[in-house]
Amino acid sequence: MDTKNKKFNTKLIHAGAYKDTFKSATVPIYQTSTFAFDSAEDGAKCFTGESKGYIYTRLGNPTINALENCVAELCGGFGAVAVSSGMAAVNTIYMALLSNGDHIVSTAAVYGPARVIMEDHWARFGVESTYIDTTNLDNIRKAIKPNTKMLYLESPANPTIDITDIAEASKIAKEHNLVLVIDNTFASPVLQKPLELGADVEFHSVTKYINGHADVVGGIIIAKNEELYKKIRPMMISLGCNMDPHQAYLVIRGIKTLGIRVERAQENAAKIAEFLENHPKIEWVRYPGLKSHPGHEIAKKQMSGFGSMIAFELKGGFKAGETLMNNVHIATLAVSLGGVESLIEHPASMTHSKVSKEGKLKANITDGLVRYAVGIEDVDDLIADLEQGLAKC
Repeated sequence: MDTKNKKFNTKLIHAGAYKDTFKSATVPIYQTSTFAFDSAEDGAKCFTGESKGYIYTRLGNPTINALENCVAELCGGFGAVAVSSGMAAVNTIYMALLSNGDHIVSTAAVYGPARVIMEDHWARFGVESTYIDTTNLDNIRKAIKPNTKMLYLESPANPTIDITDIAEASKIAKEHNLVLVIDNTFASPVLQKPLELGADVEFHSVTKYINGHADVVGGIIIAKNEELYKKIRPMMISLGCNMDPHQAYLVIRGIKTLGIRVERAQENAAKIAEFLENHPKIEWVRYPGLKSHPGHEIAKKQMSGFGSMIAFELKGGFKAGETLMNNVHIATLAVSLGGVESLIEHPASMTHSKVSKEGKLKANITDGLVRYAVGIEDVDDLIADLEQGLAKC
């Protein structure tokens, strides 16, 4: 079925699917490392690219390709590359698009490991980095140097839920001939389309919303054009960080309900954010749907909804945050996000613990900051759970 002109939820169900030899109603799992050739001549044509036949799963696999084609269409990209984790996506992008002597400008409040790998390891190979508050576009302009090659943004940002104006940032990137990379994990393709806003590369940890059931680790990179795609796919193949066919099958299954899951979690988050904002023990709440959020108007412009990630600060600081997390019973104390279940975590001691104290403060990751990933449970139960936990803080 040609789904290019179909609406989003129809694409979620049907995009990327192909006619299976045995007429399976769903995309089958091709759980194989290698593929047989019809003849020596057929094998030769596969290796030269004359034939589109499969060779080896690291190079390509029907199940994985079905997922890649689906996500590329959802995001409006030329092509997608599925990888073994979100961090595999990060490092494939770095390796494919940066070289010794290059410089990257990035959102300060970015996913912790993506920053740590750059500052602690890519720096060893001569890649320079500057981490700034990208919500202020002047900061981006000031940070760009003659050797800057990439602008790397996360919006909404992890874990502060900061909002950067992607369209305006893309104008700056184009002025300076930079590749604009967007981590779109927090928004998902349902709520935000970075490639339509001017980004060159978009990626997701499919572990989160795209799969949505906390049972897969994976990542996916979407390139806006063929030139970038032809840099990224060969790098993934060389690094050997391909997605496994069974992972891809589970993600294909999960992505079919992405729209309804995101919508339900978002409805819950709006009510929870309002509850928290009016609670006497809360210092502040960051949720893009609240008018008090500094990036509310930008979020309205570039997102079709405000998502289900909330950050908030307890007046009691670290101790109060620890007490709350130890006393909620529905939200699970765990890292990650985007699943059907609600998760709560303390970034300073968990997801961003390896970021330096100076780096955390610069990114506004305080000791009392709590990140709440809202799930699809009954919202009244989630609010009651928070209320009884806050009563003990």
